[in-house]
Amino acid sequence: MSFDFKRMMKFEHNVGEKEKKYRLYSGAALIAISIFTASIALLVIGMVLAATGFSGWCPAYSGLNKNTGATDDTATNS
Repeated sequence: MSFDFKRMMKFEHNVGEKEKKYRLYSGAALIAISIFTASIALLVIGMVLAATGFSGWCPAYSGLNKNTGATDDTATNS
């Protein structure tokens, strides 16, 4: 498995709808927890999760050529 830096610069949607929801909820939860615990690390991780969930693009997924938002036509036709 190789990491492609050129592909990482293309801003293509590569996060599926279900994963977007999980990222938004977990990001919001981590941001809320970080406010009460004063943890900078939780705040940064929560902001990254919320941003990737909101935008639908993950730079790590782009570099690794991974796409969780791809639809399989054979699964939907059955």
